[in-house]
Amino acid sequence: MTEGKNKGIVEKIWELLASVKFAIIIFSIISLTSIVGTILEQGAERSRNINVLTRLFGDTLAPTLYDIFEKLGFMDMYHSWWFVTLLFLFSINIVICSVDRLPRIWKIIREPIQPLTEEHLGRSPIKKELIVKGKPDEVKIMVTSAIKKIGFHVAEFKEDKGYQFFAQKGRFSRFGVYITHLSILLILIGALIGIFFGFKGFLPIPEGSSASIVLLNTGHLTNMEELEKERILNALDASSGNISNVSQQLGVDESSLQAKMHRYGIQPLSFSIRCNDFNVDFYEGSDMPKDFKSWLTVIDNGREVIKKTIEVNNPLTYKGITFYQSSYGMVPNAQGIFVLRITPQSGISETKQLHLNDTFTIPGTRIAGTIIDFSPALSFDRQGRPFTYAEMMNNPAVLIDFKEDGKEKYSGWILKRYQTTWKLPEGHIVEFIDLWGTQYTGLQVRKDPGVWIVYFGCIAISIGLYTAFFMSHRKLWVRIVQDKNNTNIMVGAMTNKNRSGFERKIDTMISLLKKRQEGGR
Repeated sequence: MTEGKNKGIVEKIWELLASVKFAIIIFSIISLTSIVGTILEQGAERSRNINVLTRLFGDTLAPTLYDIFEKLGFMDMYHSWWFVTLLFLFSINIVICSVDRLPRIWKIIREPIQPLTEEHLGRSPIKKELIVKGKPDEVKIMVTSAIKKIGFHVAEFKEDKGYQFFAQKGRFSRFGVYITHLSILLILIGALIGIFFGFKGFLPIPEGSSASIVLLNTGHLTNMEELEKERILNALDASSGNISNVSQQLGVDESSLQAKMHRYGIQPLSFSIRCNDFNVDFYEGSDMPKDFKSWLTVIDNGREVIKKTIEVNNPLTYKGITFYQSSYGMVPNAQGIFVLRITPQSGISETKQLHLNDTFTIPGTRIAGTIIDFSPALSFDRQGRPFTYAEMMNNPAVLIDFKEDGKEKYSGWILKRYQTTWKLPEGHIVEFIDLWGTQYTGLQVRKDPGVWIVYFGCIAISIGLYTAFFMSHRKLWVRIVQDKNNTNIMVGAMTNKNRSGFERKIDTMISLLKKRQEGGR
């Protein structure tokens, strides 16, 4: 009795997991929770998601809803135990559904097509009948030719009063649904590999500097946690990312340190990235960026292994980690280097690197220029007075005072984006190239070891869906028997999908037979 009861429980669990209704319920829950996880920014600061909830539900409910969603794991939903459990149940459901139905489908695929009795032929889902002149031996060639014209390789069976021809096509199309199921499993497996063995974060690098620590999204941290995170980051920076040295310096064992780094979203790289230069191009007459790019160098074990210029949609990938150009900004209190290209009226251009208050001489002349001021975003009011309208390098300009033999000559703003400001009264050109070392490039860093499995799954799901929806298993029987001096042609057919399309094929075959009967081709 106990054995029978246990068997009953197992059967019930199996039936539940093999149920299509169960699959729909699980898939619906995954879809609904994913909508919430899309609206709420994963791993973001509390204030950002509070703002989102405020816009949706108002000031009163937003903090309470945030606390509820945080306790339910929606702030890092794709790593939460319940979301992974839903994916696991959905995967199990797909596997069991496939296993439960596969033996029956495999039997249908393997079963060879056989001739049918007249009674069974008459009960076929698709039936056609035609009487033509001549005896079966005379009609035989015409019938087999018409069957081949609609794409079937026919087999022949001799009957007492005539012949029966039968064929099938597309039997392996029944595997389309299983290819689709397998591809869904591959996509889920690839996604889970990416979730647990990959990461996504941010890496800001000032011009001329190197970095090897990626900052991941971690959500809300307490003030104490923020302070401890800062200590770990400073220690990592001082020890060039060496975990052993940091653990000794902070007085904690390596496993505890790595657990804290994971909690605080600190992901060290086994190599470093140096930003050699950064530049932004704007649309003419506006402050809207047209393109921004970074000149990067990968340094591994002290060697420069890769140099690449990256921009939006043209990332750098090394050791399975991809660096995307995503943002930029100004480095606080940075003392940059002014890069000027000086071209005398009759001479060769020279590029000079200077600091604020440095003086340079225009080659071949006694004119000297001194850099006395800088603005990252220069504009002029109605009275012609200069002012800075933004902290970003939207319209950088340098103020240079020119003297000749120590006497004041003229001074003026030279704007990087406006060539008309480069030309001096004598025809000399002083071009403002850059203030190097004052900007940082913001790189989005992504490691996803499961991405190729996902790509393969996407290709497979396309094949599976095409096979499942646009291909069918078709069976055809054509029986020709003598009816006095004529031949009776009976057609029976069946298909697992797209019956109307198959009927059109059979109508084409009937039309061919009629034309040949009438002497046409």
